[in-house]
Amino acid sequence: MKKKRRPFQLNEKQLGYAMVIPSLILVFAVVLWPVAQSFYNSLFDYRLNDPARSELMLGATIDLERYVDNYFYIDGQLDDLESDMADEEMINTIASIRNGVDGYHEELISDGEIKQKVEQIDEMLVTYTPVTDDELKYAELDNDFASAYRGALDSYQEKLTTMAESSSDETTAQNFQQTADLLGATSDNILESNFIGLANYGKYLQDSRMWTSLGNTAFFTIVTVTLELAIGLAVALLINRAFKGRGLVRASVLIPWAIPTAVAAMMWGFLYDGQSGIVAHYLAEINLIPGSSWLLSTADGGMFSIIVADVWKTTPYMALLLLAGLQTIPEPLYEASNVDGANKWQQFWKITLPLLKSSILVALLFRTLDAFRVFDLIYVLTGGGPANATESISVYAYKTLFAQQNFGEGSVLSVIVFISVALISFLFVKLIGSDLFEGRTK
Repeated sequence: MKKKRRPFQLNEKQLGYAMVIPSLILVFAVVLWPVAQSFYNSLFDYRLNDPARSELMLGATIDLERYVDNYFYIDGQLDDLESDMADEEMINTIASIRNGVDGYHEELISDGEIKQKVEQIDEMLVTYTPVTDDELKYAELDNDFASAYRGALDSYQEKLTTMAESSSDETTAQNFQQTADLLGATSDNILESNFIGLANYGKYLQDSRMWTSLGNTAFFTIVTVTLELAIGLAVALLINRAFKGRGLVRASVLIPWAIPTAVAAMMWGFLYDGQSGIVAHYLAEINLIPGSSWLLSTADGGMFSIIVADVWKTTPYMALLLLAGLQTIPEPLYEASNVDGANKWQQFWKITLPLLKSSILVALLFRTLDAFRVFDLIYVLTGGGPANATESISVYAYKTLFAQQNFGEGSVLSVIVFISVALISFLFVKLIGSDLFEGRTK
């Protein structure tokens, strides 16, 4: 008698992995994929404001449409220059340039596929038909050939520019310069590979501005999170008590957190203004600051200003997280401690703080990560100034990415931010929260 085959079943461990896999896929898609893309971009000299580096190119390519168009005019320009010259040395120079350009061109079209594309594009240009097919318009080149051809064209351009500057005849000088510019434009049509590996990382490890912005970020994070934890805990203890108007107080405390950060930064900018800012005026009147313009015009004043604004803005968030933790502490513990004669200070150290540790860890982790990634408050309030004294690593990355349109180097800074945030998370969980997790597994 045959035994019945038991249906396939997952054990508890396999079932756990099966349930986690969708979450891991989601984490990779939402979090790790953008980071991986940024890391890939950081391996290139990728700049949108430079046509020669505006794409990610592992190999050299050539824009055949522009190249064919320019090559046609180069031939005619060199003919005109040679026929107008009486100086034998200049004629020889022009002839050597022609031979060089023709030689590289012949080597280029020695590839049958490229030759076919060149002929097809030439026919389209004659009939003023634009080349819209990228497969036809671009062709891959050998890196060494592309580098040699670009170098030759640049040297020819330099020679013709020198001849233009030395020519006494204005018309001849213009013809020389026009041909030189045409050779330069042709050189730009040959795009060399902009893959540079980890060179960008080596550059930024030696970049003093990057280390300064990283130091500013670390200082801002440590000071603000410390102040917010202390003040937030005091506020949480206060609004956790029962008193008349507690609901109104709780709602009022959350108002700063409800205001958008950019709006809050603009508001504080008006308050700090050296001419009309009321905060700057009264702080100067009571001699807490050297002058009303000190807050936004000096390095120390700028850092002080953003720290105060951030503490005001995000302390309610810290208080809210800690309040949630306070409300999970059983009230009978305090009643029993009162019977044992414990005072409020002893209750705080022996009951409140130990049982609040998990909430403090969560609050510290969230706020530290948020503070380290600070951007909008600093960008709107000080712009990273004066003289980059308040520039955070996120502000520096934004300026590099979008103001300078340097996506390669900006991606390096983005990866540095991610690595820093990941290290902070690891340290919090490993060092501060280790005994918490150990206690739960026993």
